[in-house]
Amino acid sequence: MIKFRIITFYTILVYTTLVRNITFSADENKIDRAREVARGEHKTLNDAFREWLDWYASRSINREEVEALFKKLKYVNAGRKFTRDEMNER
Repeated sequence: MIKFRIITFYTILVYTTLVRNITFSADENKIDRAREVARGEHKTLNDAFREWLDWYASRSINREEVEALFKKLKYVNAGRKFTRDEMNER
């Protein structure tokens, strides 16, 4: 009896890009919940964050949208003018 052994070779191509690490701090419970959500979507929390970062970085507001918002909020009256320090207070 002749036995044949089939050997299959797989080539794994790895594409790398330069990435920078970021450190955030957040409530442990929120991180755990976020991981659960990501797991439910079959992805890592890191992948979910990268998707969010892409979305966040791609947002842009044009001048017309800002002017429309100011026009929409024109009715708001604080009753007085604020000082520069008050407007920049955090």
